[in-house]
Amino acid sequence: MQSEFPEAEVYETKRMELNSPIIFAGFVGAGLVGPVAINHIIEKLEMEEIGLMRSKYLPPSTVFMRGRLRHPFRFYANQKGTICAIICEITLRMEGLYSLVSSILDWAAMKGSKEIVILDGVASSEHDKKAYCAAEEDLVRTMADKDINMIPQGFITGIPGGILNECLMREIQGVTLLVKANNTAPDSAAAATLIEALNRFYEMEIDTKELQEDKDRINSEFSELSQKYVKHREEIAGMYM
Repeated sequence: MQSEFPEAEVYETKRMELNSPIIFAGFVGAGLVGPVAINHIIEKLEMEEIGLMRSKYLPPSTVFMRGRLRHPFRFYANQKGTICAIICEITLRMEGLYSLVSSILDWAAMKGSKEIVILDGVASSEHDKKAYCAAEEDLVRTMADKDINMIPQGFITGIPGGILNECLMREIQGVTLLVKANNTAPDSAAAATLIEALNRFYEMEIDTKELQEDKDRINSEFSELSQKYVKHREEIAGMYM
């Protein structure tokens, strides 16, 4: 008999030995910079899918990209097992968010990860080509040396905020890198700025030229998700008016 859906669990589709990986994560937000940037990282590092999020709190949606069916909440790793990526391509309700957060961080702890980096956007009329960070004090100072600006104050909500809160309670460092991004359309230039900040701070060499030059394709691939995000934000705003 089919068992009922779990509260939340990372279902591993491929067994791969991970070596205390750093985890980069992108969720739906302004300009879709998280999913756009993570998708680009996955392609450029030739990462393999290793798992999926199963949860009764995920909406019953799936994703088609270039005609190919794929799960909307996926986990990846590079060949060396030193880098993981989490990409979520659906908007998430507040209900069940803590179950999803706990599941992600339980999995990260099991794999020996010591750091999770969330890539996200802040809604703005225009992108200023700057990267911003929020992290524990020592790390913020180090990032400033790499031209990544501290966010003086503000709120980080949804699953990114939940993960960062939970990191403060656990032995894992939580970091968020943010950019100002278009709030109504996929912003590939802002995603490129995020990756360039990663390159500087984590000494990576991920080419961002395609993100800069192939805006039309990216807009086409992520346009439906962008529209759903805008509608989702309008619904939330309506709840608090």
